[in-house]
Formats: sequence, C-alpha cells, structure tokens
Amino acid sequence: MLTDLSGQIERITYANEENGFTIARVKVYGKQDLVTVVGNLTSPLPGEILKMNGEWANHPKYGEQFKVVNCKTSVPADVYGMRKYLGSGLIKGIGPVMAKRITGRFGKKTLDIIEDEIEKLEEVEGIGKKRIEMIKTAWDDQKEIREVMLFLQSHDVSSGYATKIFKQYKNRSIAVVKENPYRLAMDIFGIGFVTADTIAEKLGFDKNSELRAGAGILYVLNQLANEGHVYYPYELLVKKSREILQVEEEIILKALADSAVEKRIVIETFDNEIKEFGKSSKAVYLSKFHVCETGIADRLKTLINTPGSIRHIELDKAIKWVQEQLDISLAKNQIDAIRCSLENKSMIITGGPGTGKTTIIDAILKIFSKIDVKIMLAAPTGRAAKRMSENTGHKASTIHRLLEFSFQKGGFQKNEEKPLDCDLLIIDEASMIDTILMHHLLKAIPATATFILAGDVNQLPSVGAGNILNDIITSNVAPVVRLKEIFRQARESQIIVNAHKINSGIIPSFEPPDQSGQKNDFYFIHQEDPEKALEIILKLIKERIPRRFGFDPVKDIQVLTPMHKGLVGAGNLNIELQKALNSGKTGIMLGSRNYMVNDKVMQIKNNYDKDVFNGDIGKIISLSQEDRGVIISFDGRNVVYDFADLDEIVLAYAISIHKSQGSEYPAVVIPLLTQHYILLQRNLIYTAVTRGKNLVVIVGSKRAMAIGVNNNKTQKRFTCLKQRLAACFKENM
Repeated sequence: MLTDLSGQIERITYANEENGFTIARVKVYGKQDLVTVVGNLTSPLPGEILKMNGEWANHPKYGEQFKVVNCKTSVPADVYGMRKYLGSGLIKGIGPVMAKRITGRFGKKTLDIIEDEIEKLEEVEGIGKKRIEMIKTAWDDQKEIREVMLFLQSHDVSSGYATKIFKQYKNRSIAVVKENPYRLAMDIFGIGFVTADTIAEKLGFDKNSELRAGAGILYVLNQLANEGHVYYPYELLVKKSREILQVEEEIILKALADSAVEKRIVIETFDNEIKEFGKSSKAVYLSKFHVCETGIADRLKTLINTPGSIRHIELDKAIKWVQEQLDISLAKNQIDAIRCSLENKSMIITGGPGTGKTTIIDAILKIFSKIDVKIMLAAPTGRAAKRMSENTGHKASTIHRLLEFSFQKGGFQKNEEKPLDCDLLIIDEASMIDTILMHHLLKAIPATATFILAGDVNQLPSVGAGNILNDIITSNVAPVVRLKEIFRQARESQIIVNAHKINSGIIPSFEPPDQSGQKNDFYFIHQEDPEKALEIILKLIKERIPRRFGFDPVKDIQVLTPMHKGLVGAGNLNIELQKALNSGKTGIMLGSRNYMVNDKVMQIKNNYDKDVFNGDIGKIISLSQEDRGVIISFDGRNVVYDFADLDEIVLAYAISIHKSQGSEYPAVVIPLLTQHYILLQRNLIYTAVTRGKNLVVIVGSKRAMAIGVNNNKTQKRFTCLKQRLAACFKENM
C-alpha cells in the first residue's frame, strides 16, 4: 500500500547519474533515526526537502527502507538544510566552509539573497567580485539544468543526461530536445542513437519518421567508422540499417537519398578501376570521410610530383660521412633507406622492433641537418612523440600540436593556406594515423617538402577509420623500405625475437633462453581458468614483478587485454586492480564508476578543447566536491575536468591492446585465454608483445596463443584509398 512521507536529505549514500537510482539517508519529521530512501530521484542534494509517495519494505541485508514511487523536491527552509544544500557541491565556488559562512551571515534569507541580491555576498569573508560571478553563473545554470531534468523525467527519461544536454545547448536545451532529439546522438558524447531514440519515442515521434531514418543511418555509419570503415557498401548498409531501425526498405532508401541531397553523406558509384568488393559498386560515405579520402589521394599526388626544395646531395659521400658520425657500419637495407630518402620526395620505412628504424631516422636527420634544412618530427600520440625526441635528440611533437589545433579558433590552424615551415617532415608510428588526421596533415605539408612515414605495418591499424599506412604501401605510389633483419643487440631480447616469431606465424618459445647473453625478459604462465588467471595477474602486479624487477606497479606495469568484458577484461581488471593498488580514501562515485585520487586513468575520446586525446594516460591528483571538478596530470600537464566530463575518463590499470598503440611500457602483463577467441589475431598479439620494453608476461593458455598466432585474417576495413592512389598515379603514366 502506497503512503506519503516527507523529510530532508541528510546524505546521499549512492547515486547513479545514468538512471537516477539513488540511496539516501533522510531525516523524516516525527522519526528520531534517519530513514533509508531508495528509488529514482532527480539529482538529489543534501539539505533538500523531499515529498515522497511510496511503500515501506524490509531489505534482508540493509533493513527497513522506503521505496519511492513518486517524488517532488523543494529547497530547504531552515538554516541547517541550506548549509547542507549549498555545501553539497551544487554550486561551483561554494564548499562546506563557505556555505557555513554564508548561512551564518544571512540565515534563512540565504537562498533569497543568492537569487535576488547576490552582490551582498561580498559581505562574507573570502568572497569577492570574481567568486560572486562564478556563484551566479553556477546558480543560474543549476536552475536551467534542473528544468531540463524535470522535463526529461516527465517523459520517463533518465535525468542523468541533463547536465550534458544543458552544457551543449544551454537555455535552448528543452527546445532542441522537443524539435529533434536525434541531434543528441550526433552532438553529445555518451548519448548514442539508442538513448536519443528512446527520448524521441517518449516525445511521440513516429518510428517510421524520415527524421528517425535519417538520424539512424548516420548513427549506423558512425558505428561502422568506429569499427574502422571509411565507407560501407550500399546494399550492406541498407540491410544493416533495416535490422537496427526495424523499418521497411523503402524508408531507408528514401532517407539515404535525402541525406545525400543534404550532403550529410556521399553515395559514390565506383568505376571498374576502383571497384573491389564484388557485389556492390556503390559505396556510402559520411561526407567528412569522402572529403578526407579523396583529399589524401590528391594531396599525396601533388606532394610526390612537385620538385623538392632540398639541394642535390652526393649520396656516397653522405653515407660514408654519416657512418663515421654514428661510428657504425650500416647494413645494406639501412643504406638503401637513406639513399631512398635523399632521392625521393616521399617514402615509407616499415619494420618491427630491433630492425634499425631508429638508426635510419637518426642517420637521415644527421645528413639533412648538415645541409641546414628545416626539419620537423611528429607522431600521433604524446608518448610516441616523447620517445621519438629521446631517440633522435630532435624535438618532436604530436601531429595535433604540429598542426596547431585550436578548439577556440575552429580546428587545425596549419593547412594549404598556412603550411608548415619545413623542408623535411618525418612521422613515426604511422600505423596509428587515421583517415581524418592524415588528410589534415597532408594539407599542411609544403608541396616542395620531403615527407617520410615510419611505422610497423604489421601492428593493429588505427583506432580511427582507415588503414592508411597499409593502403599507401600496397598502392605502390611511393618507395617502401621493408626492414626484416633483427640486429645483433636486439637478438639478445626474447621479447623482440618472439615478437618476430609471432609476426611470422610461429608459436614463440616459452622456455628460458639457452643462448649465451640473451635476456630472460619474456615469460608465459600457463593458466586456463579465468578466476585463477585473475588471481595470478593481481599477485604479479602487486608483489612478484615489483619484488623481482623493481618496477612500480602503477607507473611501470601496464596490463593489456584483448577485450573489455569478462573476468580478465579491462572492465573487471580495473576494478580489482584499483582495490589492490590504490588504498586512498578521497574519491567520488559517479554512476557505477568510482574515481579516487592517485588513480591511473585514460582519456577515451579526442578532447581538442583540453588538448587531451584518445588513449592518453594520466593520474588523478585532486578531487573537489566544492568545485565539482577533478585535476588529472598527463605527463606533468594538469588538466581540469568537471564531474559531467568524467565519462571521457576510464580507469587505466588495464587497457585494451588497441588503446596501447604508439606507447611503450617498462613491463606489460597480457591475459590470453580462449574466452577471447573472437578477438585473437596475430597482429593483436604482436602489437601487445611489442609494447613491452623490458618485460613481457603472458598469463593464459597455449591454445589461445596458438589460435591467435595462426589467425592472420585481420578484419576487413572498407577503404578505397589504395585504389584512389593507384588511379591518381596511373593518370600520369
């Protein structure tokens, strides 16, 4: 039987921002002890008054609870409640100490003062004009956010999305949601099509509406881009869209045609020169990917065919000189690579660990520096750029910084109109470059410059759409130097030797090295049971590896896993490793995610505004309820996050192998079990093993290793760059 209950929130025990589920302790009028209240509440805050309708229940573990069915909130009327309310983190700039001062000065008039006469806050010690402005903005925003929350809740939609929606659209939030809820999926990270579709259904949008079909197709194409596809065959896209949207084919066909007219997509009919995928000669691109793929082909053609600015160099003399400078005798393929760089406008150097890529780049840099040309070096990630600087002694930056990306100024500042000031550009870890980034990079390279791509084509392709390095290599439009020989010093490492075995389809050796002088840096611990494997991994990281090798368990050891789900997937490993490695007490719970000071975390989307990118790893150095913010250090640079932005951040004690590209760690631990069989591929295992600099430990089954090493069928990515490049250069013949 439903009953009414009123009271004031004393504290929030648990709140899931994603679905609104809350456990709160409430001071109920007429009851001496606090009452536990559970149910969906709209962004509850300590100090608020709740008027509830629900029923009493007895939880077997937690005892008596009041289960909320309906609830209305109102601001507190007494001074104690106002102090709790303002000190809860509701308003940026007011924490518990300041809340006590404000309520001490204004008493029951506190909320009226903030609402109508906020300038009077200057009468409170520690509050000046700047803080008043911050408080006013936060107070006004909070009122708007709560309006959005109430609007969403009235349509049975989680209020957890309100802050994100308000941050994107401000006071237009409700109008935008009413007009076109599908915009949320395109504009706001964390709100996908499924959520937007739920909101649209609650608002009364027809399942067969053109608006829904058009938004659904864009959603499907974006999901496919996340899987690496630059385009998708027309017939396959129609089929996939029908399955997801559950509508008739003619609705999809019309939506495709309308989207093409509105230039949101490009439908291209391939001619016989380009047509590759048998059944379909039509391809559907998101417009930005079509612009980028065609732009890469055109710009690379211009770059290769334009005469260079670098004066003629006597090759034999230069090669002899650089060997004297390096005090080494270069191998034949290294000399070929250096010659190639001096004779061609563009080239690719590809090879695995220990094959001499760094030596070649160092030699090229010494020769080009001698003739006094302008040199630039870059890599896709901060870690890769830092390693490039350390290896060469030349300054290297991320590609985004090289191109002077500015969120405020609307994107990359370097382009064809404002090109880079260089005669030579070398890019390392080129396998990580996706279609969009390569397009912007090529636009900014002067047509007369020499352009060198270096990378390992056998690693996993980029996280973003495309297969750039492989497509350029296989198009045969630029010379390629393939490095295969492992040099003597590198052969001393079992990691490098076994990585090359894996790449050749050979099961690596699991025995201690029998060669004189070879390092014992590669271990395999056999365990097929996931629970026991988890126990071994936790013990390895917390005790065994630090004790034997001296590595810091958080800073130096990285767990790389093939998958996100399961006992040894990234999700569960992070929960268990956080418990094992972070004993801190300062933290916050946002939905199902727990963040604590000293946590190792990773950014999972490019945030150009913060200059932090997908895959960057940092450390939480402070959390503030008062400012509702978190400070995270990325390689010594502190970045501030609002609580609402923390869905861009995940724990990073364990990360997926895909996210490890371009990084190198002193020690890596890799779970490899047959439950991962869907993802077990040769290039996945090869990429994981080559991330370890001094130590690799694999925990799992030899059968899983064999499945992966023998599986060289990488997932096909739909990209047409190889064919476009070949067609571009054929025109010149």
